[in-house]
Amino acid sequence: MAIHLLSPELLTREVHVAVIGAGGTGSQMLTGLAQLHTAMIALGHPGGLEVTVIDSDQVSEANVGRQMFYPSDVGLPKATVLVNRINMAMGTAWQAEMQRLTGNENLRTDLVIGCVDNRKARKAILDAVSRGGGGYWLDLGNRLHDGQVILGQVPSRWDKPSVERLPHAIDLLPEIGDETQEADDNTPSCSLADALEKQSLFVNRGVSLYALNLLWELFRYGQIAYHGVFVNLKNARTTPLPVDPDTWARFGFPKRKRSRKRG
Repeated sequence: MAIHLLSPELLTREVHVAVIGAGGTGSQMLTGLAQLHTAMIALGHPGGLEVTVIDSDQVSEANVGRQMFYPSDVGLPKATVLVNRINMAMGTAWQAEMQRLTGNENLRTDLVIGCVDNRKARKAILDAVSRGGGGYWLDLGNRLHDGQVILGQVPSRWDKPSVERLPHAIDLLPEIGDETQEADDNTPSCSLADALEKQSLFVNRGVSLYALNLLWELFRYGQIAYHGVFVNLKNARTTPLPVDPDTWARFGFPKRKRSRKRG
């Protein structure tokens, strides 16, 4: 098993972070990121985190109780509500953008945190980061009781393919970014009870906890021996994803080129 080292540059200046999605997982992550930012500053990091939240949705009644929103937030933009709350409490200057990522953007950031659960949105993240010059991509996804956290590195679209990087979520699980597969069910829930039929009450918090701890390890110690984890709250099992080419090979990374048969 190998070790991944954080770029020394990210320990000398503020770290630019883009959080895509401010719903069940995104709202949990933002609360934890505020804690991480404060801890980094207290331990001597020169800038901590500079966060931009990108989400086009508004708070609905169904969001209250499962996501980090209150009844008074209903009807307001999710990203704006969360960012304003953190800025007022922590003295940060984080920003909110009311838009949906399409993949045509040049997303220039050190770290993008994807809190989305559909194939189109994941592909848009990959494309936007690649167009923006590459960077870390922390993907969080979940189903009813289980989920995954995968930290990878997206190369620039101008870079030559290289296996000397952390494979990202679509490298290891191509199906989660395959738009040709069956469409995801993105039908809005009409009530909290309806939402809880699709996702367990604390699955977003459970997945977010492992993601936040992964970032804590990376920025606290400058290195990690694992870059992801698979979580199942139903059976209380977790499986780490080590920084290990042999493990990646079992996922099919790197992809092998098909050899041409000679006639």
